[in-house]
Amino acid sequence: MEVKRLTEPGLHAVGTVPGLRLNVTNTGAKSWILRTMIGTKRSDIGLGSYPGVTVAAAWERARTALDSIRNGKNPIAERESKQAAITWTFKTCALAYIQTHKPSWKNAKHGQQWENTLETYVYPVFGHKHVKDVDTEDVVSVIRSEWSTKNETMVRVRNRIELVLSWAAAQGYRPKGFNPAQWRGHLDQVLPRPSKVNKRKSFEALPIDDMYVFMQRLANVEGTSARCLEFTILTACRSGESRGALWSEIDLDAATWSIPGTRMKSGRPHRIPLSDEAITLLEMLPTFVNDDGEPVDLVFPGLRGDKPLSDMSLTAAMRRMELSAVPHGFRSTFTDWCAERTAYPAEVREMALAHAIGDGTEAAYRRGDLFDKRRNLMTEWGKFVYAAPVKGKNVVSIKAA
Repeated sequence: MEVKRLTEPGLHAVGTVPGLRLNVTNTGAKSWILRTMIGTKRSDIGLGSYPGVTVAAAWERARTALDSIRNGKNPIAERESKQAAITWTFKTCALAYIQTHKPSWKNAKHGQQWENTLETYVYPVFGHKHVKDVDTEDVVSVIRSEWSTKNETMVRVRNRIELVLSWAAAQGYRPKGFNPAQWRGHLDQVLPRPSKVNKRKSFEALPIDDMYVFMQRLANVEGTSARCLEFTILTACRSGESRGALWSEIDLDAATWSIPGTRMKSGRPHRIPLSDEAITLLEMLPTFVNDDGEPVDLVFPGLRGDKPLSDMSLTAAMRRMELSAVPHGFRSTFTDWCAERTAYPAEVREMALAHAIGDGTEAAYRRGDLFDKRRNLMTEWGKFVYAAPVKGKNVVSIKAA
């Protein structure tokens, strides 16, 4: 009854347990506080609100806290530790991992893919679960049902779960050692190998012998997208690299295009020797200026002029030509041409495609980029795509000759 009558703001001693106080705020809310010493520091330990915590319950909680302090423990630190641990669910760990590593990722799209796949497949299943309690059953329940139908996506999801759990272990939020999302020696015993179930098809490419007709048609198509596609084919580069091409990267006199590592998939700078056909195309392009009258550095600007063409612009150009092939497929056509119609070594072709060659040891000792050999290769490629195939009676008898 005395406690119920207390209405004056402040701390009120209630007896029985030393240091136990009832705190009354200016608004009339009441809560229990144990004022005591922890080591050499005076501390106020919250014991709950009144009347949710009765007088008898407050006495009991106060006695327990005092006993814990006498035994050398810190109730405040223990409570904060438990509260912090409760917040480290798989989702909070995943968000922290993404935030930590996002600056090292090459583009925002990669981070968005991380967030989207985890939000779609993982969080609904065990995103709320404490990260230390995530086990093999949780991981398998996410990826098993669509391992065969969406294998490429599920492979990425599994890898992302593994990375988040490894990060959590390194932070001390789950035990170190075994990772329930690891593939080798664990999930490879539960699920079939991706190569057995992956239904992904290669990028549809144009046959080698169809290139001449296609390039003739493309030359008659107007627009920046068509010219960018033509440049992409002549340089055998990726469409993202050509769409983002800058005049400051191109040396017309030296017939060289130098792409910085920040714009390359590999992260390494890449030089492309430009054929006469590529140089001619560049010299015929119109010049663009911005609102201030200054030249635009983009070689193939979009409609606004200050941004590159969209990633679907080249595909749209091909669809208007009623072709089902995709821009990336021309790299496959280039690969087939190199292998079947030329005698250049495979490493020259791979260098031209900006692919990694050999293992780490070979890469460490290889200093050159086979630039001169690649210049000859790209020269022949430029001539090939614009050369009409020979038809008719073109077999000449050696003896007759």
